[in-house]
Amino acid sequence: MKHKKRKTILWIGVLAGIILLLSTPLIVSYFYLPSEIRMIAGEEHLFNFDVPLKANIMQGGSLIIKDTKNGLVERGAVDLNKPLYVTMMNEGRADVTLSFLGIIPLKTVAVEAIPYEELIPCGQVVGIKVNTAGILVLGVGEFEAKGEQVSPCKGVIETGDLIVACNGKALETKEDLRNYIEENKEGPVQLKLMRKGAEKEVEIEPIYSESEETYKIGLWIKDSTQGIGTITYIHPKTGAFGALGHGITDADTHRLIPVKNGEVMEASITHIKKGQKGTPGEISGVIDYEKESIIGQIDQNSALGIYGKVKQNLLNKQVCEAIPIAFQDEVHEGRASILVDLTGTGVKEYEVEVQKVSKYSNEPSKSMVIKIVDEELLKLTSGIVQGMSGSPILQDGKLIGAVTHVFIQDPTRGYGIFIENMLNNEKR
Repeated sequence: MKHKKRKTILWIGVLAGIILLLSTPLIVSYFYLPSEIRMIAGEEHLFNFDVPLKANIMQGGSLIIKDTKNGLVERGAVDLNKPLYVTMMNEGRADVTLSFLGIIPLKTVAVEAIPYEELIPCGQVVGIKVNTAGILVLGVGEFEAKGEQVSPCKGVIETGDLIVACNGKALETKEDLRNYIEENKEGPVQLKLMRKGAEKEVEIEPIYSESEETYKIGLWIKDSTQGIGTITYIHPKTGAFGALGHGITDADTHRLIPVKNGEVMEASITHIKKGQKGTPGEISGVIDYEKESIIGQIDQNSALGIYGKVKQNLLNKQVCEAIPIAFQDEVHEGRASILVDLTGTGVKEYEVEVQKVSKYSNEPSKSMVIKIVDEELLKLTSGIVQGMSGSPILQDGKLIGAVTHVFIQDPTRGYGIFIENMLNNEKR
């Protein structure tokens, strides 16, 4: 009986070992190998995956893969813990299929070759205003009517909903919604809203507030938001730009704001609050809302930045020359610099140190850790402050990314995003 029990345990152990052996490559490839790689067409790129795994490669398109400078790989096994030299001769996409022991498929990596590109690193601090693609619900509240607290929208409308129409009429501003409700008087209003990407129709019965002498439905709403940030790059030929390196989120709901359109305006910095441990610093400034101060349009707000097109006058004022971009496999720990105008006297270059590089991270806006080491900048700001998001990061003569976040407990350090990730997210 004991012998049989021992034998069963042995078989369970063997089976568990086999499962572990087969599943480990799958787990490693899922978390540590990219799903997509970008490179310049016709140029050889060095990739260091640093994954303790050997895999068989099946490639397509015009790809040339070498495991040494001269060792051509066609279908053989390669060590993913060692450098790979990859060239794609023509623009376009090709798939590379990785398999374990040549039998078990691990992952298909899409390789995209793009034309050589140079961007103007900007660093200008600007005013940013975006208009929501509808009326954003910040919260559902109560108000007094007929001697009691009422909340017509409770259980029907949720924080984060986007109201796009009332009684079939499109909404441009929050005043539009208030006016339609007032015009409707006691009858129910039909609201069309977007919730988590899905369209929804609801009916709400407005209630008259004697104290405010108007019909209300009990919502906290907004139709725009504004702030200060930094432009990361500008395409020299088209004027298309990317900024911030992260999205514009609502301060109340902490959700990405769906943007209809927006504007980039000139701004004057009035004060810099230095950062300290536990309290991030920030740039305070005055945004010039005059029509002639509008220097660009915003058409996209994403988790990895805002995008649009600057006017020719801003493009003409750029003092930095266009420089090549670096892909994430070119970024390394060590010396780098950032560009930003914090004094109103023009964009300046400040020394930083790249302390950590997280290639193919699941949090692309936190792809690297940087530390401010420039004494002049430390004296001015104590490190990274709010409003510096989007400041371009340069290394080895190339644009590698942008500043995105500050560490709350150490204002001299913060996160950056790879420029590759910002460009991947840009509408073309």
